[in-house]
Amino acid sequence: MTLILLAYLGGVLTIVSPCILPVLPFVFARGGRPFLTGTLPLLAGMVVMFAAVASLAAVGGGWAVSANQYGRIAAMVLLTLFAVTLLSRTLADILTRPLVALGNRLSGEAGAGSGIGASFLLGIATGLLWAPCAGPILGLVLTGAAISGASVQTTLLLLAYAAGAATSLALALLAGGRLFAAMKQSLGAGEWVRRALGVLVLAGVAAIAFGLDTGFLTRVSLASTSRFEQGLLDKFLPAKPVKTVAVAGSDLPVEGVIPELTGATGWLNTRPLTRDELAGKVVVVDFWTYSCINCLRALPYIRAWAAKYKDHGLVVLGVHAPEFAFEKDPANVRKAVADLGVTYPVALDSKLAIWQAFNNQYWPAHYFIDAMGRIRAHHFGEGEYDKSERIIQT
Repeated sequence: MTLILLAYLGGVLTIVSPCILPVLPFVFARGGRPFLTGTLPLLAGMVVMFAAVASLAAVGGGWAVSANQYGRIAAMVLLTLFAVTLLSRTLADILTRPLVALGNRLSGEAGAGSGIGASFLLGIATGLLWAPCAGPILGLVLTGAAISGASVQTTLLLLAYAAGAATSLALALLAGGRLFAAMKQSLGAGEWVRRALGVLVLAGVAAIAFGLDTGFLTRVSLASTSRFEQGLLDKFLPAKPVKTVAVAGSDLPVEGVIPELTGATGWLNTRPLTRDELAGKVVVVDFWTYSCINCLRALPYIRAWAAKYKDHGLVVLGVHAPEFAFEKDPANVRKAVADLGVTYPVALDSKLAIWQAFNNQYWPAHYFIDAMGRIRAHHFGEGEYDKSERIIQT
């Protein structure tokens, strides 16, 4: 029960995270509808679909990845149709009659009776495209799901997280709906507001389709909830303290030894590496995934360390540990690695085998390993890059 409550609180906090921005146009486009027939069904569809997709990802397998990919494409097509009907009735008429009818139902023009179903359908599409930032709470839920597989408990936790996000979005929608209503009434700009929402929905779909949302969000700084979430976890679900051994003449204790790197489902920029091959080298292990905004913000520093200290014996090893099903597709990861300019070795940890070997729980997470294969320090999340570099130099 405690974990379900924490998952709900983690979801509530997503309203201040940057990862909510790409789906806001889809949600606010229904902001002018009555709460019970417009907002509530939309948020319910979003909650149900997010939990279903995340639970499906826990099952694993290529079919789950493919199903998620096709579902995202269908969602983008659906939301594009919705945007077209908001932009122009004339433009909508150019489409074939079945598509126009579907678009009109989505925009609620076919009568009040279709409003609930249309809103729920749009919520399902939004849930397919929503990829929230994985803070400590969601990270704990997702990794637990991936490791233990789909279960009733996993689904309940994901539903609780999505319900928390829906709660904060509902409050924002209530305020936004009143604002839109005031604009329409005072300015007589109802049609222009409608078109502006259509533009925003199209922009959101395009950004997600071409991967522009992650690039934009890495430059957006909203309030970070990671420390608050971690504080909640430490209070209600305290982790076992890491056993360390002091080293004479050094401020850095020994936290353990680097585990075997077996279990990777593939490797990029290198042949498969082993623990023995890394002996005698200083190693930085970076757990990341290509759609994680926090990971992408840390990536320039990781790349800089790899280039700066390569000739001094440093090996940077990226471990790509997916949060969501679409991140398990090797082709997607390969493209992201090339686009992001990652040239150091990357292990594809789609089954989270290396993740479990390190007993990791965070995105991003950095482990600093000395030439004797001993883990001397770690850092979870963004920030403290100067401190991390000093550890490398030690």
